[in-house]
Formats: sequence, C-alpha cells, structure tokens
Amino acid sequence: MGLSRREFMQVMAAAAAAGLPIGARASSDDRAAGFYDMPQFGNVRLLHFTDCHAQLLPIYFREPSINIGIGASKGKPPHLVGEHFLKYYDIKPNTRDAYALTYLNFEQAAREYGKVGGFAHLATLVKKMRAEAPHGRSLLLDGGDTWQGSATSLWTRGKDMVDATNHLGVDVMTGHWEFTYGEDDVIKNVKAFKGDFVAQNVFVTDAAAFDYKYTNFSGYNANTNRAFKPYVIKNLSGIRVAVIGQAFPYTPIANPRYMFSDWTFGIQDDKMQQIVNEVRSKEKPDVVVVLSHNGMDVDLKMASRVTGVDAIFGGHTHDGVPAVVPVKNAKGSTMVMNSGSNGKFLSVLDLDVRGGKIQGFRFKLLPVFANLLEPDHSMQGHIDKVRAPYRKKLEEKLAVADSVLYRRGNFNGTFDQMICDALLDVRDADIAFSPGFRWGTTVVPGEAITMERLMDQTAITYPKSTLTNMTGEEIKNIMEDVADNLFNTDPYYQQGGDMVRIGGMTYAIDPTKKIGHRISDMAIRGKPISPGRTYLVAGWASIHPQPDSLPDIWDVVAEYLRDKKTITINKPNTPVIKGVKGNPGLAYT
Repeated sequence: MGLSRREFMQVMAAAAAAGLPIGARASSDDRAAGFYDMPQFGNVRLLHFTDCHAQLLPIYFREPSINIGIGASKGKPPHLVGEHFLKYYDIKPNTRDAYALTYLNFEQAAREYGKVGGFAHLATLVKKMRAEAPHGRSLLLDGGDTWQGSATSLWTRGKDMVDATNHLGVDVMTGHWEFTYGEDDVIKNVKAFKGDFVAQNVFVTDAAAFDYKYTNFSGYNANTNRAFKPYVIKNLSGIRVAVIGQAFPYTPIANPRYMFSDWTFGIQDDKMQQIVNEVRSKEKPDVVVVLSHNGMDVDLKMASRVTGVDAIFGGHTHDGVPAVVPVKNAKGSTMVMNSGSNGKFLSVLDLDVRGGKIQGFRFKLLPVFANLLEPDHSMQGHIDKVRAPYRKKLEEKLAVADSVLYRRGNFNGTFDQMICDALLDVRDADIAFSPGFRWGTTVVPGEAITMERLMDQTAITYPKSTLTNMTGEEIKNIMEDVADNLFNTDPYYQQGGDMVRIGGMTYAIDPTKKIGHRISDMAIRGKPISPGRTYLVAGWASIHPQPDSLPDIWDVVAEYLRDKKTITINKPNTPVIKGVKGNPGLAYT
C-alpha cells in the first residue's frame, strides 16, 4: 500500500529538517529522515570504509550471486548470497538493505533506490557520524585499495585520492593496490597523506637495507627494518586507541613484484603477536584494533590465533557484512568486520570503554545512498576540480548496455565476459583469460558504456594485452592454480581475487576437490581441449614486464565497443559447478 499525500508530505518535511535532499525517494520500507539515525552509545566511535577503488562519484554496484565457502567456511559469513544472506541476517526482501547487500532484483532495485557511494555523499555521512560521536571521540579508518581503480587515480598516480582522503579526514589507513604505483610514488603519496599509513607486515629486504633510498622517510625504522609505521596510538580525550596496520600479505604474488622489489610482505602471525604484545605493555591502550587488508577469511583465522586484539576492521574481499563476527582465541575473543567496497558502505562501531577495557559495543553497517545524502560542498569541489582536465575523455560514449554489466562473483561476470569477448575478437585468439579482479563498477541497461566505466574495470599500471601460445596441459595447470588460490580450505593459502575469467572455452569445476583435480571437461566449441595441442591465448595484467608495443587492455576493449555499439550479455560463461549443491554461497540468476 502506498503513502497517503499527508504521509508523503510528513516524510518530505522530516527529510528537509534532517538536511537530506527533498528529492530523496522514500519507500514503504524506510523513511529518509531516520535512515542514518544512530542513537549515542558508549564513549568512542570508530568509522571504517575500505576498497573504495578510487570511486569519487556515485556508482551502481551489483553484489555477487556466487561466493562459495568451502570446508569450515561453508554457510558462514561472508559466503552467503541472495536469499540465504537475507535469511541469515533477517533482512526483509525488496528493501534498501536488500538492494545494498545482495544481487536480488538488482535491475529493478537500482531503478528504485539509485546509485551508491560517492565521496561527496560519504563525506556528508562521515561528518554526521563524527559530529554525533560521544564527547567528539571518533576515528576514521581506511582499509586500503583507495588510490587505485579509476581513470583519474591512474592518470594522477593516486594523487586525486590522497587529496580526497585528506578532505574526508581519514585518520589511519593501510594498503594493497596502492603499492602498484611503485615505491617512489607510494612514498610520495604517503608523505602527502595527512593521516597515518600503517603496515606492520611490510619490511625492507636484506639486500635493499644496505643502500635503502628512503632512510629519511619517517615511517621507516632501521632497527626493525619495517618500511612503514607498524601502528599508531590515537588519544581520544583520554581514551587511548591503538591501530595496528596489516597490508595485503600477498601483494608480491597477486601483483608485479618488480614494482616494489625493496619490500617484503606476509601474514606473519608471530610478528603481529609481537606488535600486539609490545603495544599492550608499552603503550597501555584502552582499545587495540587491527586495520587489515587480509580478506575476511584470513582475518577470521588470524583472529583465532593472535590474542589481545579487540577488533579487526577488514578489507580486500569486498564483503559487506552487516554484523560483527566474534572469534574466540586462547585469551578471549576478537570482533571481525568487513565494510564492502566502492565507497558503498560506512561501518560504525560504537564502544563503551571504561576501566581500560571495552565493556560493550554497538555496530552498524550503513549503506551510502546517494539520493539520501546531500553531497558535501567542499568534497564536491575537489572532485569537480580533479576531473575537469579529463572530463571529455571520461565521458566518451563507447557503446550502450542492453543488459546489466557487472564483475563481482567467483566466476565470470557479464562485464568480464565482455572483456573476454573483446580479447577474442580484436586479438583473434582461441581462448581469452581475464583476471578475477573484484573491483569494478556496474552498468545498468540503457546506460552508456563510457571510457570511464571501462577504466573502472581496467585501470592498472600493468595493462598490456598479451598473446601467448599455451598447450592444453598448461592451460589446465594455470586454472588449477587459480582455483586452489580461491578454494583452498586453509584461508592462509587464499591469495586474493576470484577465478580467472574465461572466453572461448567451457569447463567444469569442483571446488571441493584438491589441487589438480578441480578442473575438468575443458572444451572449445564443443570439442575437448587436448593436453598436447597448442592454443593461442589472449590475456592482460601479466605480473611480468611487457613491451610497450603491446596494446593496453582499455584500447582493445574500446575498439570492440565502438564496433558493436550495443552490448547484451544475459548469461556469462559460467562453468559447470560440481560438488556444491545446496551451498548457500551459490545462486543462479
């Protein structure tokens, strides 16, 4: 039943009083005026966002329909999708929260509830949450993957996002894709960042330590050989909060090692425990949190092994999780959180801290709806300024989407499929491989596929498109390695990303099997792949240096789009998935 005229006017008046846009769409399941109300609790407020991937403007983002959990992770957060997710968290279907957190009815919900994120809208929400923090005690934490993921971030080497986070007032951050700009730009950006960049697990190599070129960098510690500050203490009007950084531990495996050859990374639970112990004994904090870019499954395991941590604010796997996950360990328990991606969510953790300990907490994951939040004037000014030199190039219309184009999920998304189709067509290959990146925005039907939307999927510092002759055996071995990275039952062997996206070839996969036995039934146009036969494989994002003469992936796909003009992909090239019937991380759309 719809709103009466009187109810509608009351909602609009309340929205205006709350400083929300009069145009905000109020539906029967929520009211704009109260959507962001957070009654005070406790005396410390910690805010967290992560994996925004340099998205300064509001965007569409479809959550996955396939996020399979294996072994102990089966059926547990974050490995829930669709109706399973709604049931687990008691979320009503066809609501704003259902739209924000699941893929269900995405096209219809996107039309109804609009775009999400945008740094100007996030800034408004952050200011509101900080202004309402008890006694002004608040911190804004950034989990990383902030300086990469858009055209302007690539073209400014991350500077646009450093300036944006300074405008936003980020207090502490850690990193992952930030490192792919190379050591010189990383140091330059960290120096320009007004908050604290922390990473206890990044060390200078022994070889580089003899002649280390950043000895004058304040984050470097010659005694420990840590490249960055491992932690920072924030005194919030007498309450001391320690924030320990954990950068993505597999950066040299997931990304080109040569871009940061002077640094090493890793999980290193023993060193994390040493830092926690040092912080507890030396600094006497009231609260200890880890700002992590491990990925949620890795955070859950680390929380069970490392003691003395009150909370882990996690990132990397892009999981929007609307409740904390408590993890028991030898000396107590740790709260684990994950705040989604693309600037789509802001986590709010309120703590009641008394007697040097947390006595209670309240958590809420707030979706950032662009039509419920006025854009912050100052942040919008920065965004307009940084985009101005590139506007014409960003807005070039390459084609029009006739179906939803998305990336996120364990296997091919429709945008991934389009990239593979472009590689096959333009590079005249037998098979196409596209990396299982989890970042990338969504395009809805009728929306233009602009150069900006294409760059949202491809803006990396190693974009060359390659052509490689591979035997069928080599192709299977690559796929087995990637599948093991995704579906290994030990989270510490999951090194980030989803399954490689495939074009021109079909296959089956059983995630429950061991490495070497997951991939089967590989075929091209119905004919089995021969282990000894050679196939021409097109790809991009090689972790090895490539010649400048090779085309950049965005040029390859742009050529394809200009030729096709309209793109319709209703079902991507998803493999036949075996062994996981009934898994709540699996749905078909």
